[in-house]
Amino acid sequence: MSSGLRRHPHLYEVNASVFLNRLSVQQGRRLTLAGIPGEEWQKLSHWGFDLVWLMGVWQRSPGARRQALVDPNLRRRYDEALPGWTAQDVAGSPYAVYGYELDASLGEEGDLMALRKALDCNGLGLVVDFVPNHMALDHPWVSLHPHRFVSGSEQQASAYPEWFFSPGDGVLLAHGRDPNFLPWTDSAQLNLFSPELRQTLTHELLRVAAVADGVRCDMAMLCLNDVFQKTWGAVLGDASRPDVEFWPDAIEMVKRKHPGFVFIAEAYWGLEPVLQGMGFDFTYDKGFYDRLRFSTPADISTGLGDAGVKQARMVRFIENHDEPRARAALGRERSMAAATILATVPGMRLFHDGQIEGRQTHLPVQLKREQDEAIDPEVVRSYERLLEISNAAVFHEGEWMPLQVSEAWECNASHLNLLAWAWRSPAHLTAVVVNYSGQRSQGRIRLPLELGGADAVALQDGIGEVTYLRDGGELRARGLYVDLEPWRAHILSARIGHMLSPS
Repeated sequence: MSSGLRRHPHLYEVNASVFLNRLSVQQGRRLTLAGIPGEEWQKLSHWGFDLVWLMGVWQRSPGARRQALVDPNLRRRYDEALPGWTAQDVAGSPYAVYGYELDASLGEEGDLMALRKALDCNGLGLVVDFVPNHMALDHPWVSLHPHRFVSGSEQQASAYPEWFFSPGDGVLLAHGRDPNFLPWTDSAQLNLFSPELRQTLTHELLRVAAVADGVRCDMAMLCLNDVFQKTWGAVLGDASRPDVEFWPDAIEMVKRKHPGFVFIAEAYWGLEPVLQGMGFDFTYDKGFYDRLRFSTPADISTGLGDAGVKQARMVRFIENHDEPRARAALGRERSMAAATILATVPGMRLFHDGQIEGRQTHLPVQLKREQDEAIDPEVVRSYERLLEISNAAVFHEGEWMPLQVSEAWECNASHLNLLAWAWRSPAHLTAVVVNYSGQRSQGRIRLPLELGGADAVALQDGIGEVTYLRDGGELRARGLYVDLEPWRAHILSARIGHMLSPS
């Protein structure tokens, strides 16, 4: 990027293969990444995005593709997501990396740099994937450098047959694994306790950093010494555990050469602060997603008020390539309420390709083609308005503060459905109030305004595009009264220092 990243940036995730296939169909010719029409990036720039995460750009594995074609569970998912799919639609998992070179289906050597330049011309940075935990099961290292992977004995393979595979010559290597789930059988587990592997992996990361502005590090917490020990300690036996962690040195080496490079960690299990402390600029906030989908407004509010979390360094989302479409999971109205929350809380705000258009079909990452879906014009208009509002300077340069909501009148508990916070700059205050429930709700909110002797305050609602004139005395005495229909919101702005005083 030609300039530094603003606070609370907006990230747009795109499945590279699906996106390129869609555009090729629209253009009536096969496109490469370098040939993507400039208006696509102009549109994202107009919407106010800072970064484009091009998911799945690296060389795909032939072995992973073969597995993806025969796996019965995946085939069922293909049937649901893309009726009538053929073998040509299956590319294998982008997280079984065969090599950190651009996949041939996306273009030629140099196309990624050309794409990066095109993005930069539109004020956008390029984010790509980095997978530190494992490689494809047929990665060249498997035959050339098997000692870089976790290996097992025949006894261990007999006890846990799903954990291991043999690439030949009697060698037994482990598949990549999260300790809470079955292994990823299209992958080979890297040995993060190997000094040689760490040095080589850092070299790979430096190669990636030379062609992008940031990386989203897949399952970053699996590389932590404690996590790796828990997952593979029994297999590694007496293998020496390193005295230092992998990430601090690797990140420091990259940032020494590329100071503005952005590190994003996919992270879970409450380890987000640990990874931030090791140098990650941003870490996933899966708790935010789970609370919006499964919990109550009170739990959402508690999560946002957690003083132990660096809110500005969390990655917030309501869908991505791993999760179902927000429109399908939450419904049309609730998903827009969730989007309003996403767009106006601190942190990196991630939007997924198709989310703005209201798409409902979740596509397995192994597929490179999507089915046609009708665009919902009203959802598009709502998102465009929301992005326009949330790109205002106050949402990036201002101070964020949660607001308390009290009952509008005695025995009316509907205020518990309301979420509220404000962004304040020297010249502006913007308050966000969301009714995150299926019932009409009322409440009162104390706005952090110095009202002085103002007779009235003008509050402009960015969503409804109307202006409310509220009595200054009532605001001072009782707070702002709000009454919202199910899943509706106010985004109310006031100019500080321009209150309406007595004439």
